[in-house]
Amino acid sequence: AGTVLVVRSDSAGDVLVTGPAIRAVAAGARRVVLLCGPRGRAAADLLPGVDEIVEWSLPWIDGDPAPVDPDDIRALTARLTAVGADEAVVFTSFHQSALPLALLLRMAGVGRISAISDDYPGSLLDVRHKVPVGVPEPERALSLAAAAGFGLPVGEEPTLRVEAPPAAPPGGPYVVVHPGASVPARACPPERWVEIVRRLTASGYRVVVTGGPVETVLTSRVAAAGGTDLGGRTGLAELAGVLAGASCVVVGNTGPAHLAAAVGVPVVSLFAPTVSFGQWAPYRVPLVRLGDAAAPCRDSRATRCPVPGHPCLTAGVDPAEVVAAVRLLATGIRR
Repeated sequence: AGTVLVVRSDSAGDVLVTGPAIRAVAAGARRVVLLCGPRGRAAADLLPGVDEIVEWSLPWIDGDPAPVDPDDIRALTARLTAVGADEAVVFTSFHQSALPLALLLRMAGVGRISAISDDYPGSLLDVRHKVPVGVPEPERALSLAAAAGFGLPVGEEPTLRVEAPPAAPPGGPYVVVHPGASVPARACPPERWVEIVRRLTASGYRVVVTGGPVETVLTSRVAAAGGTDLGGRTGLAELAGVLAGASCVVVGNTGPAHLAAAVGVPVVSLFAPTVSFGQWAPYRVPLVRLGDAAAPCRDSRATRCPVPGHPCLTAGVDPAEVVAAVRLLATGIRR
C-alpha cells in the first residue's frame, strides 16, 4: 500500500494496545499516518512504525466531548484530505462506532476503508470486520489489520512496544507503584496504596511512586509511607524509562499498565472488574491479578464505583498478597 491512515482516537492505553496492529500496517505500507486524540498523543509519539501524527479530538469518541462544531468537522475533513491516504484502517474499542469517521473519510476521498462494525455500514466501509466479545484488545486490532490485508513480518511477536525509552534512574533495583488511574472506579483507595508501600518497604523493596501532574497530592501521600515520589516529574516517555528499569510494577487498570507491558516489565495488576480482564489485561508479560473479580460492579463499565466502599479494590486487595506477588514476579525475572 501507499499512504495508510490508521486511527485510534482515545486514551494512551488504547493507543498502546493498538501498537502491534499499527506495526502490521507499517510492514505493508509506504507511509503510515496516525490520527489520535489529545489523550493519546503522548503514547502515539512512542509507537514504532508511525511516520506522521494528526491530533484531533473526535466528539463521538472523547469521554468528555465538546458540542459538535460544524466548522471543526469541516476543518477535520480538510485535514484528512490533505493526508492523501490511499486507504484507512479505523481501530476502535468494542463500544465505539467507526462509522462517523468513515463518513468523513469518504468525504476526504479515501478510497478504501476498513473497520470493525456490528452496525450496517452501507457504502462507508470496504472491509466490514466483526470480532467476538472478549478478545484481548491487541488481538482484536491485529485481526482488523489482517482483514485489511496487513500482517506482522514473519517471526515478529505481537507484543506491545515503544521506541527505546530513556535510561532508568540510578540507585539499584526497585519496584514501581503507580496509584492513580484515569477512571476513578479502577483506582484503589489511597489508604490501601499507603499500606501497600509500607509493606513493600518493610519487606526490603526500594519503592518508586509514579503519577501524572494532576496526581501529585496522591503520589506524595503514598510515597510518604516509604517510597521515592516521582509524581508529576515524568512525561510518558520518561515514565517508560522508569518502568523499564523496574523489577516489577504494581498498577491498576490504566495506561501505565500497558506502558509497563510495552517495555516488558512484570505487572501486579490491581484490576477492578468493571471491564473484562481478558480484554484489558497487560498483554504478554508475567502477570498476577489481584482484586475481587466477582464484585457487583463486574462488567458495568462504571467510571465511578457504584458499590459503597469500593470493595473490589479494598477488601479484594490484601497488601500482604501484593508483596507475595511482587516477590513471585521480581525474583529471577528482573534485576
